[in-house]
Amino acid sequence: MENQEIVEEIPIEPEINWFTLSKEEVEKNLSTSSNSGLSSAEVKTRFEKYGPNELKAEEKRPRWKVFLDQFKDVLIYILIFSAIISAVFNFIEYGSLGDDWIVIAVIVVLNAIIGFIQEGKADEAIEALKNFAAPESQVIRDGKEITVKARELVPGDLIVLHEGDMLPADGRIIEQSNLKVEEAALTGESVPVNKQSNIIEDVECPLAERKNMVFSSTLATYGRGKAIITETGMKTEVGKIATMISEAEDKMTPLQKNLEDFGVWLGKIILLICVAVSLVYIARFLWFGASFGIMESILAGVALAVAAIPEGLPAVVSVCLAIGVTRMSEQNAIIKKLHSVETLGCTSVICSDKTGTLTKNEMTVRSAWAGGKIYDFTGSGYAPEGKILLEGSEIQTASIPDLDLTLKIGLLCNNARLNQDEKTKKWNTFGDPTEGCLITSAWKAGMEHATYQKKFPRLDEIPFDSTRKRMTVIHEIEGKKIAYVKGATEILLDLCNNIQIDGQNRPITAEDKKQILEAYEQKADEALRGLGFAYRDAEGIKVEVEEMEKDLTFIGMQFMIDPPRDEVKVAIKECKQAGIGVKMITGDNLITATAIARELGMVNPGEITHQGKDIPDMSDDDISDCHVFARVSPEHKQNIVKALQNKGFVVAMTGDGVNDAPALKNADVGVAMGITGTDVSKEAAVMVLADDNFATIVHAVEEGRGIYDNIKKFIQYLLSSNVMEVLVLFIASFFLPPPLVATQLLWINLVTDGAPAVALGFDPYDPTLMKQKPRPIDEPLLTKNFIITMLYRGVILTALILGIYILYDRVTGFMPTEVPDGFRDLIYEFEDLIDTEGVKTNLIIKYDSESGLYQHLLESGVPVEDMEEALLLDRYILWKARSVTFLVMMVAEMSNAFNCRSEYNSLFKIGFFKNKPMLFSVGISVVLTILLYFWRGLGNIFSVIPLDAVDWLWVIPSIIVTIGCVEILKIYFRKQLHL
Repeated sequence: MENQEIVEEIPIEPEINWFTLSKEEVEKNLSTSSNSGLSSAEVKTRFEKYGPNELKAEEKRPRWKVFLDQFKDVLIYILIFSAIISAVFNFIEYGSLGDDWIVIAVIVVLNAIIGFIQEGKADEAIEALKNFAAPESQVIRDGKEITVKARELVPGDLIVLHEGDMLPADGRIIEQSNLKVEEAALTGESVPVNKQSNIIEDVECPLAERKNMVFSSTLATYGRGKAIITETGMKTEVGKIATMISEAEDKMTPLQKNLEDFGVWLGKIILLICVAVSLVYIARFLWFGASFGIMESILAGVALAVAAIPEGLPAVVSVCLAIGVTRMSEQNAIIKKLHSVETLGCTSVICSDKTGTLTKNEMTVRSAWAGGKIYDFTGSGYAPEGKILLEGSEIQTASIPDLDLTLKIGLLCNNARLNQDEKTKKWNTFGDPTEGCLITSAWKAGMEHATYQKKFPRLDEIPFDSTRKRMTVIHEIEGKKIAYVKGATEILLDLCNNIQIDGQNRPITAEDKKQILEAYEQKADEALRGLGFAYRDAEGIKVEVEEMEKDLTFIGMQFMIDPPRDEVKVAIKECKQAGIGVKMITGDNLITATAIARELGMVNPGEITHQGKDIPDMSDDDISDCHVFARVSPEHKQNIVKALQNKGFVVAMTGDGVNDAPALKNADVGVAMGITGTDVSKEAAVMVLADDNFATIVHAVEEGRGIYDNIKKFIQYLLSSNVMEVLVLFIASFFLPPPLVATQLLWINLVTDGAPAVALGFDPYDPTLMKQKPRPIDEPLLTKNFIITMLYRGVILTALILGIYILYDRVTGFMPTEVPDGFRDLIYEFEDLIDTEGVKTNLIIKYDSESGLYQHLLESGVPVEDMEEALLLDRYILWKARSVTFLVMMVAEMSNAFNCRSEYNSLFKIGFFKNKPMLFSVGISVVLTILLYFWRGLGNIFSVIPLDAVDWLWVIPSIIVTIGCVEILKIYFRKQLHL
């Protein structure tokens, strides 16, 4: 911490372009020596100034705060307030807190627990970057080479680089011997970069082309070298990425925004209606002598709040998203942030890295030139499987000496090796990927690597270096010493005096060289990397560059590429059908990127593509119109994502490298590769592809669209049902006792609403989903048709429910004339009404003069002579009416669940039995509800009494009316949409 505080006080120093400086200038700027390095005393001083060479981790958010955040919702606030009001008024009125508040509290806490679990662990991107750094390094201090921890390095340190070393910091190369560095994770370059120590004069040189620099967290794959550390910690290129990740804001998904807006809107409506209902009941008590007091009036408002709020909505949304997460994991898409599942559904642009994402990240020989002919190779990757074709026909190389020798030289002039994983059966290369693919191409011709190494032993070697751009090996071939050379074609041609055609040597001519270079350039335009091959008799020749690498005989060329994945072209076509744009954003060169994009169908011939250096001068429109960006830096990737977001696009960004992490986090959906991806990219992303397959993203988009569709289904179901509940209570408040109590409403909302709502999450997706355009990100949940449907269903069901309630509470023919014996067991309820003060006669008189219930019975034609019997009968009539109303409402909502399986298509066309979880959940809900009517203990809690056989018959018209009215509305919608 002490070091960190010191670092924060250091004034910001101007950034130096180290790659433009000479070795001497670097030494001067950093006050160091390229021979002896820094002194121990100077290291200590600089360590105190610059701090440790490590990445700062963000302070993690306490888990208790994450849990409390689950309660930050308007609807949750209303439920908590309702629970408190219910408990307080029950205590004032009856001396106990009652059951309602407990049920509400359980719902609220369970919802918070679900959200807490689903949110999972906090973001660990910076920690992953920190772990990505090298733990130790070889450094020269006080003129001695020692090993130190990477965190102890300081600017000016002189480090020694060896093959296999993970680079500990950014540095300027001052000495190198055939040094190659794998930088794909940082720059996107598909092959190891040949490093050199010369000055680069272009101050705008992109990161991928700074060949005299090494960067933290990259890997030395070949050769050796020395470098002076120029930047450490958060000032390295990886550190800059870490800063961008930490500064990226966590965005709300479209669904979260919609649900938040919806919650605020619904909360205001609920509060307004609850207050209105309470005031109506209070007015009836004060002015019309109604049978319930102020306490009951306020509790009626609480009951309405319980009815109006879809308590299960947050949990059901989480469950539905979790269902989608499970489905996607089965398709190799691992979702880290639950709500991001739905965001995929409105993705309108996918920005994809090239290497390892659109391509295999495996170099593959596509064709070869030998004897003036072009041969094609099938197969991809390092698997030695495929054919060699000439004009479409398979050939055997043994009968074509020029091609056979070209492949043989590629096999033997080679230091790589192939290996097949025993478990996955996947072929991998150890060593330079370019050399690895040469082994594969030769193997396709029947030349097995190990066999040929034994048959033709290597006698000597002149290693490859970036200055000569070639490599020479000397092998014993049939008792003779033969030198095999591979390298850059244009350089080899200058060293060749002869050429082999049809197995015969002859002097090479200017026309031969012209044809060779034309073939080379043609393949270069196709983004194929070319290597030339030559040989000579090495008998009696010194193994020195000047002697051995001259008077060569040119034999042929091989052309390789990191090929596109087989399934990506199909996936991109599907994206276009779904209205989703695909853009390639890569650190590789423009020619290769454009050629791959053309092969995948992303761009048309002649279409303009851009390099990263063009991006600062491009408008948002220009960026939106371009489909390929090459040689981009992490800042460029972020600029592209932000420009697309400014244009209203929902952006999914794919990547696998450290350099992709900031853009992954800033995108609406960050997608990392699970196999080739770095830990950094996986932590920054919200989705990880377990199979590194671009096509999996397309399946995930379809899943996201289907999930959103199903979420809308159960929101429509919950709201149309709750609208009915609210209307029933609101209209009844003007002239009827409350048709349902709070616990009954909670039962309906949890048992009958909850399970079927979750089951809608399992509903089969619309098969036309991927032929529709992405929905607008600002499209509200409550669309015009959504509101029309919701109100229409609510009004129809309200009329049905209120009609039945009025029949049982007001119409003589349906009102019972006597209290059954079973109901008398609930006498404590009766005593609550008439014996609260222990003076039964006075209460009866008060009841008779003010309540109106006794007159109500007389006006209804019910002959009751005994006052106490009248009171008990009136209570029984109310319980009976509520019990039948409760049953009909439950059945109507169950039927409504089936209605919501499609907004337009008929339920009879969709089929009742295609969603088995729906049938199961409805069955369970029905069984549990019926249990209330036969289990007295449970029935008492929910104010439900047994019904007669004729009362159960109301189930039939409630199903017919509920389904029938919606089927009529769907016919209207289908005509509107010409379906």
